Amino acid sequence: MAEKHNTRIDKWLWAVRIFKTRAQATEACAGGKVKIDGTAVKASRKIKPGETLVVRKGVIKYMYKVLKIAEKRMGAKLIIDFVEDLTSDDERAKLRSSHKQPLQTREKGQGRPTKKERRIMDEIREKY
Repeated sequence: MAEKHNTRIDKWLWAVRIFKTRAQATEACAGGKVKIDGTAVKASRKIKPGETLVVRKGVIKYMYKVLKIAEKRMGAKLIIDFVEDLTSDDERAKLRSSHKQPLQTREKGQGRPTKKERRIMDEIREKY
């Protein structure tokens, strides 16, 4: 199988399952969440083997190295031949800690919090 060197970055991100849909990959590129060598890239940029990508998803910055070019979406077991995950353990720890933080929600129609409720909310925020 000959490697193609004219694959768009959004298509490659979708093919190696970094994003669930190609539209999400395109949106991430347009929003400046995908960078190569510290520079935000457009979705139409062609990707080359050996490049290192930084993809920001939520609070985490994932780092990937392109091993091969993928044109079509593939099974999860085949991805290890196309991409190498270089994400540090510190970044992965951010994901675990963000899941532990309690969400502050108010029921619709309750209005603004009272002064007492605000103090309680601030105490909770300071713990995390």
